[in-house]
Amino acid sequence: MFLLLGFKGVYAPEHLYGWSRTFFSKSDGETFFVPSAVWKDSGGKVINAHGGGILFYAGRYYWFGEHRPASGFTTEVGVTCYSSKDLYHWTYESVALAVSNKSGNDIEKGCIIERPKVIYNTRTKKFIMWFHLELKGKGYEAARAAVAVSDTPAGPYHFIRSGRINSETYPVNETETIRKTSFNSTLNSTWWTPEWRRAVEQGMFVKRDLQTGQMSRDMTLFVDEDGKAYHIYSSEENLTLQIAELTGDYLGHTGRYIRVAPGGHNEAPAIFKHGGTYWMITSGCTGWEPNEARLFSASSIWGPWKQHSNPCRGRKANVTFGGQSTYVFPVEDKTGVFIFMADKWNPKNLADSRYIWLPICFESDGTPYVEWRSRWNL
Repeated sequence: MFLLLGFKGVYAPEHLYGWSRTFFSKSDGETFFVPSAVWKDSGGKVINAHGGGILFYAGRYYWFGEHRPASGFTTEVGVTCYSSKDLYHWTYESVALAVSNKSGNDIEKGCIIERPKVIYNTRTKKFIMWFHLELKGKGYEAARAAVAVSDTPAGPYHFIRSGRINSETYPVNETETIRKTSFNSTLNSTWWTPEWRRAVEQGMFVKRDLQTGQMSRDMTLFVDEDGKAYHIYSSEENLTLQIAELTGDYLGHTGRYIRVAPGGHNEAPAIFKHGGTYWMITSGCTGWEPNEARLFSASSIWGPWKQHSNPCRGRKANVTFGGQSTYVFPVEDKTGVFIFMADKWNPKNLADSRYIWLPICFESDGTPYVEWRSRWNL
């Protein structure tokens, strides 16, 4: 049952209409989102803001994302920012966070910056950006979280630091189990055996990384109704999600965190709250290839989290419409209206990766789902 009103969907192949921009204008002046098309900004240039997220502030939406190159996988520019009043027409603002030309800097040109998200702290009046960072020339071994701050939404953002998370700290939902369990050191080199899987679920990698801090890769941020903020990220060699509470200024971690779906191999988390329930859409771990989305729910941010079936429906639902989740955000002044953001990755030319934005719909019991639409509007 489709409960969310106000979305206009047309099921038609894009090539019949020749759409090539974020919207398609009809004679009556209506505009539409066109998922997977080439999206251009108000200056006619292709939008380059991948793995991104949305911030609403003072009447404008700000879209932050990875500036991706046409060839290669490293970050050569930084995090870009676009703004819009209506979500259809986007204006390029700036490189909100630029990579450094200084050798040895954590965000040196040639590092890997992924999944930047920005939230606003109403107490400090600062804009806080967190992102997944890999150090130059180190592949994906660093698995760091990084933070930057700005006085204005579009930046520039000042890089503060990067590192692993919550060192010398056990997750609050499995403290005693992990403390009391001893793991055979050889298990770390013999992946995917039944013994190894049990050890992962019991917290083998948490204990391995206890001193250095927990790994943080694909990530998102969430600010709850009480103003508390949370960092949600793929950890433990991408095998387990973790949800960590941020400090009051959103610039650090309090040390309070939980594990979600241990050993479930989830990444690309996108979290939102509706009807008093926390919902989270994730993907599996298949590199740049798309896979079937997963859906989780909880009555508290601290869990327990329950897994549901694939929330996607329609064309290529079994591979998330060819994309991968990155963010879910509420539409301002439209209560209960959320937009699901995903990236349709093109590893041969990451700059040409496309954007998939679709409305979140709800079943009669409140369970969300995402249905493919060739075009739709608000």
